[in-house]
Amino acid sequence: MPSQQPQISDLRSITTYLTGHNDTGKAIVEANRPANWTVYDNKEMAFNVAYTTSQFPPNLNDNADIKIYDKVLSSGKLGLVNPHGTVCRTVDFAPGFECMMHRTQSLDYGIVIQGEIELVLDSGERQLMGPGDIAVQRATMHSWRNPSSDKWARMTFVLQDCEKLVVGGEVMKEDHGRGTDGLPMSGNDSTNRAHHAFESVDWAAIVVSLRMLYRL
Repeated sequence: MPSQQPQISDLRSITTYLTGHNDTGKAIVEANRPANWTVYDNKEMAFNVAYTTSQFPPNLNDNADIKIYDKVLSSGKLGLVNPHGTVCRTVDFAPGFECMMHRTQSLDYGIVIQGEIELVLDSGERQLMGPGDIAVQRATMHSWRNPSSDKWARMTFVLQDCEKLVVGGEVMKEDHGRGTDGLPMSGNDSTNRAHHAFESVDWAAIVVSLRMLYRL
C-alpha cells in the first residue's frame, strides 16, 4: 500500500507557492507548501501533487479552488486524473525503475526536470528524454523508465481530463496494466461523468449568484 513519507530521492526538495491578493488587490504569495510525498512500488516511485482543480474554468473567488484542492487531496480518492479538472504532479523515479504500462483518459504534459527518462509505448517504440524535454501524452498506453543505474530522475506532469477517445471503434479507457497497489482509478470514463460533474459543481458559488440575481 502507498504511504505518506518524507522525500525518498536524493533530488532537491520542492515547494509549491500559491499566489493570491491582499485587501487592496495587490498580488501576494498567499501560502507555501512543502512537498507531501506518497510512495509506491517498494519505495521506487513517489508522487507529490502540487495542485489540482475540479472544474473548468476554476473558480478562484474566496479561495474556492484552494478549498476544493484541500478537500480532494485529503479524501485519498484522487486517481491519476481529476475528472473535469487538472492535476499538477511531480514524480520521482528510482534508478533502473520502470512504472506500470498504463493509459489515462487525459491530455498530459510531461516535463523532465532532472535526469533522463525513457518513454516506452505499447507499440514497442521508445523515446529517450532529457531535462527540459516534454512529452505530450494523448491518452496512449505507455510507461516511464529511468535508464540510469545510480541516479534518480524527476518529471512534472500536468494532466487534463479529456473527452473519450475512440480508435478503430474501441474506446481508449483508463488502464493500469499490472496495476500499482493503492492507486485508485480516476473515474472519468464516460459512464461516470454525470456523477463526477455533479460532485465537482461549486454549489456555493451558484447559490450566491442566484441570490444576487433575485435582488435585481
